[in-house]
Amino acid sequence: MMRLSLTAWILIGLGLGIFTGIFIGERAEVLNPIGTGFIRLLQMAVLPYFIVSLPLGFGRLSFEEAKLLGVRLAGFSFLLWMLGIVLVLLLPLTFPMIQSANFFSANLVTPNQPVDFVELYIPANPFRSLSDAVIPGVVVFGIALGVALIGVPQKKQLLTILDSLADALGRITGFVVRLTPIGVFALAASAAGTMTLEDLSRLQVYLIAYSVGAALLTFWLVPMLVASLTPFRYRDVLRATRDPLVTGFTTGNLLVVLAMLAENCKQLFQEQEELSRGRAESVVDVCLPIAFTFPNLGVVLLLLFIPFAGWFTGNPVELADYPKLCLLGFFSFFGSVEIGLPFVLQQLRIPTDMFQLHVVTLVYIGRLATMLAVMHLAGVSLLTAAGNAGWLRFRPKRLTMFAGVTVVVLIACVGATRSILQTTVDQAYSKDQVIASMQSIQTELNGKVSRDIPEPLEIPADTSVLQSIRERGVLHVGYDPGGMPFSFFNREDQLVGFDVEMTQALADELGVSVEYHPYDKGQMAEGLNGERRYDMLIGGLFATTRRVEKMLFSEAYLDLNLSFIVPDHRKHQFSRFTNLRSIDRLRIAVLERPYFGAWIQNTAPEAEVVLIDSPQEFFDKPDNYDALVMSAEAGSAWTLLYPSYSVVVPDDAHLKVSVGYPMPLEAKRLQDVVSRWIELKKNDGTIDSLYTHWIEGQSTKNRRARWNVMTDLLGWGKPESTPATVAKEGADEAGEPPS
Repeated sequence: MMRLSLTAWILIGLGLGIFTGIFIGERAEVLNPIGTGFIRLLQMAVLPYFIVSLPLGFGRLSFEEAKLLGVRLAGFSFLLWMLGIVLVLLLPLTFPMIQSANFFSANLVTPNQPVDFVELYIPANPFRSLSDAVIPGVVVFGIALGVALIGVPQKKQLLTILDSLADALGRITGFVVRLTPIGVFALAASAAGTMTLEDLSRLQVYLIAYSVGAALLTFWLVPMLVASLTPFRYRDVLRATRDPLVTGFTTGNLLVVLAMLAENCKQLFQEQEELSRGRAESVVDVCLPIAFTFPNLGVVLLLLFIPFAGWFTGNPVELADYPKLCLLGFFSFFGSVEIGLPFVLQQLRIPTDMFQLHVVTLVYIGRLATMLAVMHLAGVSLLTAAGNAGWLRFRPKRLTMFAGVTVVVLIACVGATRSILQTTVDQAYSKDQVIASMQSIQTELNGKVSRDIPEPLEIPADTSVLQSIRERGVLHVGYDPGGMPFSFFNREDQLVGFDVEMTQALADELGVSVEYHPYDKGQMAEGLNGERRYDMLIGGLFATTRRVEKMLFSEAYLDLNLSFIVPDHRKHQFSRFTNLRSIDRLRIAVLERPYFGAWIQNTAPEAEVVLIDSPQEFFDKPDNYDALVMSAEAGSAWTLLYPSYSVVVPDDAHLKVSVGYPMPLEAKRLQDVVSRWIELKKNDGTIDSLYTHWIEGQSTKNRRARWNVMTDLLGWGKPESTPATVAKEGADEAGEPPS
């Protein structure tokens, strides 16, 4: 009876895991500790492997061989990196044309910390680097120890000991590798059970484009390049990398396959002539740990996420920015993707909160990146070791054929991928419907809403504003119908927004009802003080110096970031505040003239500053203005309605202005009450929750359980229906909260 290979068992474990995750859904998350334990077992011998294999590999070489190894390793690494960069430049051609915009992200104005390459690569204390798993530092120490060992005369006994240690570590890894099918089953089941279909739908363009790039590099470009320059055949390279590729894909961890990959690569040399074989095997032991510390093709191809993020948010990377993307992105990834990716997103004026979507994709993309990294390490090691063994051959005819076929394959793959995405991706813009359908999440509006300016209030003499509110039992609030996302009408003609929920909650806690009336933005102070039509105003109003002179403001409940709202094609002109000086006949609209006008004209004295009543006027007359000054938080909401505009926060002018609730000048007691109430709302998380919902666009509702066969198809394990759950499910399906 034929025994199944390890690869077959791994694939069986992968298939069973995916089936289990789809069948039982989120219940599969209980298997995650098994998968995590498996990964930790695989990692257990990796860092010691670096400390042993590097001195052992270098110690067997001469100084001349070590020098040649370094040159070849750098040269072949650079060659493979360039293959990855070419695909990063080509694959954005597959993205279909769409309009898009995004809610505000606080990360847009958060500075990124630069990578400290000295600390990363030069360990002052190598043992601390070892304990903290700072792999670049560990490898640099191993290289230094190995190079020093080259010149040690009496080293044979030490090399024998290191060889025995390497063999012992290999035995540990070999035992754990036999558990791979079980670990793969647990990891695949957990991932398949928890990843949502919505995530896949939003990210299918990136998932497909990266998959195409990873497949091209893993199964064509790298192995064919090795086969074209060495005696190894294409199928030999795939045979040597088959098990590591599958294990790397299923575990998503490159560390765990290094020992397996090293043994398989050395096996290829053992199958060749005896001449120079031993030294070639030593080179493999040295190349793998060194190449591991530098960006691999899986990491380089992650640069594709940046043009995808620009496409997704409506901030496409311009052709002139691609050199900056490649250079800045590549060298940023020398530190870590977690640091480098947000940094590059910010440098290219793409919302850095897109990094959160990158994290979502790692469930699948991370495994593809690991698989590609395995082939990268194998390619670099085989080419470098073959060079040291004298097996490299420059065959122009074979290389020309490889290049020609590669061009045809690339054109076919890019064209086919673009055609598929063009037909499968929904290109209709719908973000405007997202904000238009937003509902209150904590406090439902139960007050009266009017569309007319109210009559003046009757306030008895010697009665404070707060006392009059309690006596009449009504809090009169003035709203701005264009104050999105603080106060606006949704598509069901309901008054909603951050401030609407806040003032409704305030009225509930005061034990009074609330009435909402619109106000004239040019008559705000008169409506509060002279004519006394309102008790307070809402709409995300900046507490500027001129306004504070005329109205009493509550404590600030948010600090907002000033920005320019500009047409997409002009966002680079406003990326720096000092650029305003070079724009001729500049005309900028503002919603509050004294403060913002002075702010602009201090830098651009020739600019014309125009006061407008509402952002709608700016969007209705696009030829009248070059830009609109408003908060980035509110501006992001408006660009959802007008996706051809962008929010630009200048690099050299990160300014914040507080927003509060204006009240009559004599409303000191009301101001104290509202200010203390705001402080309470900050402390109990209410303001953070509303900010997340109304400004960042993330719902705070608990999402429904992921669809699975067991519950949704077979009905097993489904909770009994109650009137409350029926109402909630019906509301969820309708996209509305239950009544």
